[in-house]
Amino acid sequence: MARCEALAVPPFSDSAEGLTRTYLSPAYNAAQEQIAAWMAEAGMAVRRDAAANLIGRFEGRESGAPALVIGSHIDSVRNAGAYDGPLGVLLGIEAVAALGERPPFAIEVYAFGDEEGSRFPAAMLTSRAVAGSLDPAALDVADRDGVRLGDLLDLAAYPSAARVVGEIVAYLEAHIEQGPVLEAEGLALGTVTGIAAQLRFEIGLSGTAGHAGTTAMGLRRDAVAGMAEMVLAAEDVATAGPADLVATVGVVEVPSGAANVIAGRSRFTLDVRAGDAGLRDRAAEDILRRFRKIAGQRDLGLSVRQVHDLPASPCDPALMDLLDAATAEAGHRPFRLVSGAGHDAMIMAALCPTAMLFLRCKGGVSHNSAEHVEPADADAALAVISRFIRLLGAKCDA
Repeated sequence: MARCEALAVPPFSDSAEGLTRTYLSPAYNAAQEQIAAWMAEAGMAVRRDAAANLIGRFEGRESGAPALVIGSHIDSVRNAGAYDGPLGVLLGIEAVAALGERPPFAIEVYAFGDEEGSRFPAAMLTSRAVAGSLDPAALDVADRDGVRLGDLLDLAAYPSAARVVGEIVAYLEAHIEQGPVLEAEGLALGTVTGIAAQLRFEIGLSGTAGHAGTTAMGLRRDAVAGMAEMVLAAEDVATAGPADLVATVGVVEVPSGAANVIAGRSRFTLDVRAGDAGLRDRAAEDILRRFRKIAGQRDLGLSVRQVHDLPASPCDPALMDLLDAATAEAGHRPFRLVSGAGHDAMIMAALCPTAMLFLRCKGGVSHNSAEHVEPADADAALAVISRFIRLLGAKCDA
């Protein structure tokens, strides 16, 4: 917990006002250096792969054995909390440090670098590279300042971060829940059953810039007014659906905007999620249909670019059973819940069986500086992870 809090301030944050740590920024590099030192202190061999993931490896009984990967991410959204991501990495390091004997598999702790997608317009690039599911075209991206990913890393080498099927026994990720379910149940921990399907788009509108005082309302081709109507249309579709259907516009931009100018261009993101991919897809189609109608009525140009399509990702049933057993051994009531938020675990499922352990988060608040986890809950998570490693080891030995 103290290490999470230490990583939430400069030089491990790009901002002195709230935690902001974006992929490959100076704060990201500083955080990697500090976490690498903690990995080494726990007895791990440390390396960085071609996607700039940080990896610590603790050998099992036999050198070179397949590994249990324990991981999460160290990048953040802007003005983030201290625990979303880093807590899962640091719990992995603590679990290695607490090992009484070497298990039949190696343990690798991965600190992924681009789970949030807060710098470049595509998320989970680094775990997609490890899982071997990365489309190289997704690397052709630039941040808001025009810095291209290829300016910072060798894109030709990037896919070499991929791991081979069989090298990884399983993937375990501990993460704050980012919702109020566990708190409402009075529980510190929960076993995740799966992760909701996600679609993300970048939407662009083009109209005609004009003088705010001299252009009659009926003559306007206002890209901001069109954007505002589209935001409400997305909200309307999601509100009319089941509880697990959500649609979010998280970024809005008005290039060259000015107070006395009718906007000629606007851009925004659209994120659509649901537990069922079919429901998600139908909702996204309905939203985009409404966008096209609004653009036609307002005589606006419309561009739609799909940034990513992440399928629903169920966790491995056998690993869920082991987590439940470890939770009970540690003195807690086993409880299962679904994740509406995306995590690197959903990407790693293409490579190996996955499991997730959620920790209670005060008020369900996340992606916010008010994010809070009780130290006792983190201690409980460490106890469960340690027992999970022992139970998985016994299963491998059987």
